[in-house]
Amino acid sequence: MLSYRHSFHAGNHADVIKHIVQSLILETLKQKEKPFVYHDTHSGAGRYDLTHEWSEKTGEYKQGIGRIWHNGEIKSLVPGYFAAIEALNPTLAANESLRYYPGSPRVARAQIREQDRIVLTELHSSDYPLLQQEFARDRHVTIYQEDGFRRLKASLPPAERRGLVLIDPPYELAKEYRDVVKAIGESYKRWATGIYAIWYPVVNRATIDDMIDGLKALGIRKILQLELGVSPDTNERGMTASGMIVINPPWTLESQMQTILPALQHAIAPATGHYTIDWIVPE
Repeated sequence: MLSYRHSFHAGNHADVIKHIVQSLILETLKQKEKPFVYHDTHSGAGRYDLTHEWSEKTGEYKQGIGRIWHNGEIKSLVPGYFAAIEALNPTLAANESLRYYPGSPRVARAQIREQDRIVLTELHSSDYPLLQQEFARDRHVTIYQEDGFRRLKASLPPAERRGLVLIDPPYELAKEYRDVVKAIGESYKRWATGIYAIWYPVVNRATIDDMIDGLKALGIRKILQLELGVSPDTNERGMTASGMIVINPPWTLESQMQTILPALQHAIAPATGHYTIDWIVPE
């Protein structure tokens, strides 16, 4: 379909948890000198202008990054995430609202080192040139305009033995949840030591339960679920929560999120929110 444009949703509560988890994993990978690869299957445009009419139309960022941007406690817990945002807003005064919000490629680029590399995939005909422009002449970044799952399969195993794969399709079609399970099954056979982080939206809880059952059936160990909800599950239209399912998570991630998720919930949805930290499959 390719009708989804992330510009309408950039900086919302789903982006916050996604990019915080991404940032924490990358920080852990940097603790060892050996190089790693970051592979992004659905990269988007790279950066988003929160003053654009699309962002202003939905105002979703106001209930996401807008609620934690001046929160010193959360900033101290995830400094790498905040540094990635600050890098796009270098002249921002302390009391000013954000202008730009980074997509996952920019979060990654703010954290990789000289020896690391990034692989980005974006199929959308409008977002792909924006992504190219964002990383023009950046020798650390390789960009493909093709199906993200197909490119992932072709890229594994990487030359590096370490790395993170971020999988966050738009889930416009029901089959995309099944596509995620299939992609993980194929990827894990090629690269069992990689870290895989799957973002998911909670629109219909039964769909998420089915995807989790599919992941369990793969026989993979060490699968951690992290979820932030802003309202209770409902049969009405709209996303009530989102989360990250992490395969081979760093050993520190669970304990970090035990502190971070309660703080996020209190800041973003104190009255109606919830959070989940659960091992779908333990070690």
